[in-house]
Amino acid sequence: MSSADRELRAAARHFGRRRFLSLTAAAAALAFTTNVPAAGAAGRGELDTAKIADNPFTLGVASGDPQPGSVVLWTRLAPSPYEPGGGMAKLAAAVLWEVATDERFAVVVRSGAEIAHPEYDHTVHLEVDGLDPGREYYYRFRAGAWISETGRTRTAPAGTSAVASLTFAAVSCQAYHEGHYTVHRHLAQDDVDVVFHLGDYLYECAVNSAGGARGYPSGTLPDIFDRETVTLEDYRLRYALYKSDLDLRAVHAAHPFVVTWDDHETENNYAGAVDEHGSPAEEFLVRRAAAYRAYWENQPLRGAQKPVGPDLQLYRRLHWGTLAQFDVLDTRQYRSDQAYGDTKHVPGPQSDDPARTMTGQTQENWLIEGWRASNALWNVMPQQVCFSQRRLDLDEQALMSMDAWDGYRASRNRILGGAKSAGVENLMVLTGDVHVGYAFDIKDVFDDPASRTLGTEIVATSVASGKDGADQPGNWETYMKANPHLKFYNGRRGYVRVELGRQEARADFRTVSAVTVPGAPVTTAASFVVEAGSPGLQPA
Repeated sequence: MSSADRELRAAARHFGRRRFLSLTAAAAALAFTTNVPAAGAAGRGELDTAKIADNPFTLGVASGDPQPGSVVLWTRLAPSPYEPGGGMAKLAAAVLWEVATDERFAVVVRSGAEIAHPEYDHTVHLEVDGLDPGREYYYRFRAGAWISETGRTRTAPAGTSAVASLTFAAVSCQAYHEGHYTVHRHLAQDDVDVVFHLGDYLYECAVNSAGGARGYPSGTLPDIFDRETVTLEDYRLRYALYKSDLDLRAVHAAHPFVVTWDDHETENNYAGAVDEHGSPAEEFLVRRAAAYRAYWENQPLRGAQKPVGPDLQLYRRLHWGTLAQFDVLDTRQYRSDQAYGDTKHVPGPQSDDPARTMTGQTQENWLIEGWRASNALWNVMPQQVCFSQRRLDLDEQALMSMDAWDGYRASRNRILGGAKSAGVENLMVLTGDVHVGYAFDIKDVFDDPASRTLGTEIVATSVASGKDGADQPGNWETYMKANPHLKFYNGRRGYVRVELGRQEARADFRTVSAVTVPGAPVTTAASFVVEAGSPGLQPA
């Protein structure tokens, strides 16, 4: 157990259960209030990076959260990524960086040095300001004699810019042990402005030495991955495994990412401070704090997202000129526990209790107030679980998922009521989680196909989770009959490419035939358009 894990657990034991559940004591005890760099630590006990004998940039580079004139750059020093600490001494290390307008770095516009602290596992989060809005840049890092690969990124356009178009991709669910990241390899070669990762970037479950479905020779991976992630060290090592994948490195180097989590970055189907096993809350919050800290350390996120206690405010808002506003949600951290024991169930008094929430009151208010202030043509809501109603059988009272918004219908109704009251005309919801691709019309009354269409939900299938999948899963006919507002359903792995324009939006569902073997080609399974001002999916 690492020193950070020992401090987290000691902090948890210091507080009684009742006090801990208030989260006020927890906020003072967990995550970034333990094992953080001391004030003025930079410059004292600093590593001589000239002595780094092996390439420390084994986990690549990344960028994210583009704003007008600003972007986040990320890397981590880890010459031995499958070892605790990445093979680095427990000393701060200076990392040089450059941002240029060209791939050969003939015109460097910003440069400097950033300290990689051992307390943060030698990760670097660099918020580069002073860039031009709406343009492409290249970046790289240097530590001693070692130079990282070159990354390409992009700033968002100026807030008042009447941008003509934006092309983005949406991905989700990349269980390492269930397949190769062929989808990421194709996406790295696609021409998109930004990528939205909708959750399950990492899975907590064990990965054997053969990499599961990847079928490596036995013994390829060390045994440290063949267990569930629980401690901070476990989560850090698991990110190292995932980020060592060359295809994931390639897509991060090619495009800026906007990330949000779902459940598996912490634990399957957790809800707030409740895990799926019914563990004492004070125990699970220690695990959650470790997972949240490792998530922040390993993603291109700004300082505003740095955890405070066992919490991390991941919901945030980005703009692409006046063309699009993105309200990125967190539907895990603040939700009520799933109704009916998180089983498939007919909605009833327990799930429809108006006091239940998917987002928490503060995030719900933030979302609706943001819509009221929006001057964007398209209001896009990247989030995690299926938003539209999804009847799972043909019975009059159909079973539904209690983990999705169908288990929180009052909360969904408040969100849609807020969109209507704010006058949102072009609502698009982006979803992951279910390992299939869906295209839904969001209806005012889901059980009435003739009711008003309020928006569009685009569900991105998984990158690898679920292994190869099928074009038409066994329940395809049932789902299509039971849900008239469901316009598309495909069970292959892939991603969604969306182009937003002033006249319409277009969604292309890109799929691959296999991920259990590498190298499958990518094809377009279906394409749909939505006319601006007239919600409703139409085949392209």
